[in-house]
Amino acid sequence: MFERIVVPLDGSKLAELALPHAGELAGAFNSEIILVSVCKPEESQYQHMHQLYTEKMAESIKGSFGVEAKPVVLLGESAEEIISYTEENDISLLVMMSHARSGIRSWTMGDVANKVICRVSMPVLLIRAGVPSPKKEELFNKILLPLDSSDAGEAALPYIVELTKKMSSEVTLLQVVAPGQHVHTIGGLDYVRFTEQQVDAMKAEAKQYLEKAGKKLAGMKGTMKCEVRVGDTAHEIIRFAEKTNTRLVAISSHGCSGIKQWIFGSVAHKILQVSSIPVLLARAGQVKP
Repeated sequence: MFERIVVPLDGSKLAELALPHAGELAGAFNSEIILVSVCKPEESQYQHMHQLYTEKMAESIKGSFGVEAKPVVLLGESAEEIISYTEENDISLLVMMSHARSGIRSWTMGDVANKVICRVSMPVLLIRAGVPSPKKEELFNKILLPLDSSDAGEAALPYIVELTKKMSSEVTLLQVVAPGQHVHTIGGLDYVRFTEQQVDAMKAEAKQYLEKAGKKLAGMKGTMKCEVRVGDTAHEIIRFAEKTNTRLVAISSHGCSGIKQWIFGSVAHKILQVSSIPVLLARAGQVKP
């Protein structure tokens, strides 16, 4: 499932923080890592520097994780070249930092990442720059998978199923139940809270759904548990992840026509903006066997 992993690099130390995650996955899945550096056409005279840098990083990856890494230098605009390369070369996973700003040819990874995650069809593992990396053995040891009872919302589940067959991880399936809903009234749009009985019924239904979904993790090396919370979806996901020292949040997305077009509305966008925890975004309808 993670046969070919692309890591975009811009020559900065921040962008290189994505390498341990890629290396750990490649070691577990016997994947090929492709290190992509993009050189702007007007600075093509520095293309050889990009080549030397990516070759150096490839050697570092092999030395640290024992896996092969292929250096690739592209000429053009960063986001466009990354998108084109990943879509045209049967890439299984894209691992990138949320921003990076110094090096051979810096680009603002915040802007690049936003453009990329909106348009690529493969899953993207997005890591926040400036956050200390955990120890190698802790990179994927605690995974949070929020679900919303929909088939589309389970887009990230197959990736976690495969990941937990290779790594000993503690996986938590989480569903957040809303305490109320917005309804149209004569006076406009009002928020009506559910009764305690209604909330209890929804919590029971959510727990039943999570337990059913959890059966798909049969054969995993680690452990699995189900949790139901009540409140604002994004807020509860972030709070639970931070409280439990989660190392990866895996969430399904519809992609973008505007950054907020997600399975959970603006939930994934909020998580990417607020949480310092790495996020795996899996596009609904694009799961590879």
